[in-house]
Amino acid sequence: MSLNLEKIVKNSRIAFESKIDSIKKDRVLKKFANLLLSNKKKILKENHKDIKFANKKKLNENLIKRLELDDRKINGIINSINQIIKIKDPTNKILEKWKRPNKLVIKKVTVPIGVIAVIYESRPNVTSDVASLCFKSGNAVILRGGSEAFNTNKIISNLFRKSLMVCGVDQNYVQFIDTKNRKIVDNLLSKMKGYIDLVIPRGGKSLVKKVDELSTVPYIGHLEGICHTFIDKKAKLKMAINVLENAKLRNTSICGATETVLFHKNIAKKFINPVLKNLQKKGCNIYGDKSVKKIFKGKAILASNKNWSTEYLSSNISAKIVRDVNEAIKHINQFGTMHTDAIITADKKTANFFLKNIKSSIGIHNSSTQFADGGEFGFGAEVGISTNNLPPRGPVGLGQLVSYKYEVYGNGQIRK
Repeated sequence: MSLNLEKIVKNSRIAFESKIDSIKKDRVLKKFANLLLSNKKKILKENHKDIKFANKKKLNENLIKRLELDDRKINGIINSINQIIKIKDPTNKILEKWKRPNKLVIKKVTVPIGVIAVIYESRPNVTSDVASLCFKSGNAVILRGGSEAFNTNKIISNLFRKSLMVCGVDQNYVQFIDTKNRKIVDNLLSKMKGYIDLVIPRGGKSLVKKVDELSTVPYIGHLEGICHTFIDKKAKLKMAINVLENAKLRNTSICGATETVLFHKNIAKKFINPVLKNLQKKGCNIYGDKSVKKIFKGKAILASNKNWSTEYLSSNISAKIVRDVNEAIKHINQFGTMHTDAIITADKKTANFFLKNIKSSIGIHNSSTQFADGGEFGFGAEVGISTNNLPPRGPVGLGQLVSYKYEVYGNGQIRK
């Protein structure tokens, strides 16, 4: 197993060292999009095998929903590739250029990171998104998808490799770990230092924890998405109802879904019932603090500190009344996970104060936390959301999959 893995990572390194220009990169991606289109039936057939396996294993309904492909979802995958093609190649871009008094010219230039290992679960579109983003940004990628999507991931990655081969590019720019054996992930994380430059985990808490414990190379990712929406005293009721419904219920299983709503005490009596009743009417369970429970006329379960630290990923929400924007910020910075947090208010000064003082990688004013997504940011797609303090932070798309180096141009200068 380890010998095979060593071969995979060595082949990635060799592929990475064969540089490709922007025209050829886009040609490969166009071919890949066409192959996905012409192989729709085969992809759906492989996906059906995975769905059958998932049902047999009695996997969570949310997981099966994420796993399932149809004609519309495959078109969405193809659309993401086309968006990535439109975005300018992020490599070899001069970020800064300046001249020193001694006439040395210094350039800060973007470069690919190297070999990236991406470990992910459930969604088959991740295979396409990650492969496309890593390839266009000049990185070689090793894909390790979840066992529940094994057949779908395999055919999608094989189609990418076919597009590389047809365009005369080393196929090992994109490699898929063709085994369900979980020990391979441990070896990938702990024994491949020197070959792998970056690990990106894209999945649940247990996966990110494993990467944190075992990885010998840097990684970017987030442990949980405990996202908040704060409804300020200057919020508009209709906006608060609509935005919170979308932030919580549009898709409850994504990391950008709001898990806690905070109400300013001045609007609590006016807002709590219409806002929370709207959610409850649509099947959402409410966990409220003592103050919320007193005001809310629907059914609410008394919240504890555990609720403030819970990522539900389902139709449940925690609700709390806070004194002011300062207490909202304090709560978010204590219980949040530096993912995405929003404020609903007509007061721009308060909104600005909120956005500047939350520790979150994404702060949102008057909109849904579910906009925490690379596609929605105009990145074409994303390999994940980073909540690290060090960059990159937020959605990691093309522009975040590069590093930089300094190029110094002289004319015989020597240092005194």
